[in-house]
Amino acid sequence: MGITSALGELLRTTGFYCLTFKQLIMILVGLFLIWLAIKKEFEPLLLLPIGFGGILANVPVANMTAADGFLGIIYHAGIGSGLFPLIIFIGVGAMTDFGPLIANPRMALLGGAAQLGIFGTLWGALLLSQYAGLGFSMKDAASIAIIGGADGPTAIFVASALSPRLLGAIAVAAYSYMALVPIIQPPIMRWLTSEEERRIEMHQLREVSKTEKIVFPVSVLLLCIMFIPQATPLIGAMMFGNLIKESCVTERLAKCAQNELINIVTIFLGLAVGSKLSAEEFLSLQTIGIIILGLLAFSLGTAGGIVLAKIMNRFSAVPINPLIGAAGVSAVPMAARVVNKVGLEYNSSNYLLMHAMGPNVSGVIGSAVAAGVLLALVK
Repeated sequence: MGITSALGELLRTTGFYCLTFKQLIMILVGLFLIWLAIKKEFEPLLLLPIGFGGILANVPVANMTAADGFLGIIYHAGIGSGLFPLIIFIGVGAMTDFGPLIANPRMALLGGAAQLGIFGTLWGALLLSQYAGLGFSMKDAASIAIIGGADGPTAIFVASALSPRLLGAIAVAAYSYMALVPIIQPPIMRWLTSEEERRIEMHQLREVSKTEKIVFPVSVLLLCIMFIPQATPLIGAMMFGNLIKESCVTERLAKCAQNELINIVTIFLGLAVGSKLSAEEFLSLQTIGIIILGLLAFSLGTAGGIVLAKIMNRFSAVPINPLIGAAGVSAVPMAARVVNKVGLEYNSSNYLLMHAMGPNVSGVIGSAVAAGVLLALVK
């Protein structure tokens, strides 16, 4: 082979020769996600590896998303099997304090009301499919709807089971809207509540005993097994993580779940999700539809929690600040912090954080239950 032909062959293997315009666009999308993670600090623990994985997925010739490629191996081992979201839930459970929910069980209703975003968006996706020609199946619609729970691992778990081809767009939408909680929620909170309602002060919660905190995860697991067994993988993983924390006899395991375990899996989860951002799968009208539906889902979930809190306040002897209903979406603990911040803007002595954590953690359980319901009905 002559030098000229050898150089020509080498040129044909370079990115300059093989890179398509669509791949270039997706590489820019990956760089944008990395910029959001670093510059704006929007969910950096996940947007950074997702963005980097998206860049790797669009490298020409390397075939990183193939079954035997770097990203393909990670995806099939952790996302295709459904393992990574479950391990994430163990870590989430180990970091969660259910004390505010146990102290005021009524707040579980607000977490349930926030799931309006999930089931409302399910119908929205089906309507878009019928009238806008986006071609969403029932499984696709169920996967997209879970974005309304503002729970990334749950969205990934359902999408990987029902609509793997849409996983990239669903995961990016879910985590992007979780990161945008401080921007999306306050206008909705102010629109649906009066200034007088936003000033309502809530009494300090009672102290929860160690026994209650130990009994709670076991009780939730048993109820899930009896009524919604399809949700048991997610709920079971979360309750296991919480039990090893609250039992106080497995401190090493609890610290591992809170730190090393969840950190390692977060890295691989982000890269695996990024692997689904290849140009062929991501650049479509369906992706635009998913982004729009995701915003609708998140907004409906926020509104559902606030409206129910307003209704409950009318019939409650103990005042309820409707703002805490916005924390019913399961973006833990960011949604609760946003509620606290907005509350302080209108009443400097109104600390709503612990009250908002009740709906917040119940929203995590609610989104997992909703996922189980959809998997049971659709799969």
